[in-house]
Amino acid sequence: MSEQIISEEGYQKLEEELHMLSTAKRREIAERIEKAKELGDLSENAEYADAKEAQAFNEGRISEIANLLKNLTVVKGHSRSQVGMGSKVLAELNGEKKEFTIVSFNQADPTAALISNESPLGEAFVGKKVGDEAIVHTPKGEMKYKIVKIS
Repeated sequence: MSEQIISEEGYQKLEEELHMLSTAKRREIAERIEKAKELGDLSENAEYADAKEAQAFNEGRISEIANLLKNLTVVKGHSRSQVGMGSKVLAELNGEKKEFTIVSFNQADPTAALISNESPLGEAFVGKKVGDEAIVHTPKGEMKYKIVKIS
């Protein structure tokens, strides 16, 4: 597995999710389990089974985020001379210009032009400078973007 990098904002978002799952969500699920226990026979108690399933999912997500946070490299700021995490990139493809922002995996939203640094397009852009060509391999073939501006 290659090193995963993340922006400060992305790291903060994961820390906030971990805190919420570890505190409020845990309490909520514990209360659901207690209420379900009051209903009697646990072997045929759907509320209890649902709450235990939610608890297992929550604990799994807590573990996943905690492990992820230990193994991420946080990237602070970005250069305006070279595409990197946080860069806004104006790129041209077949005469049409489009702006993208390079973000970490947990912030990606292609519909909003927020492109993960780990996506094929993000990987092609990272490290490029104004005037460089970024070649992206897609199922439809090779796409050549020209880097017009980095901000």
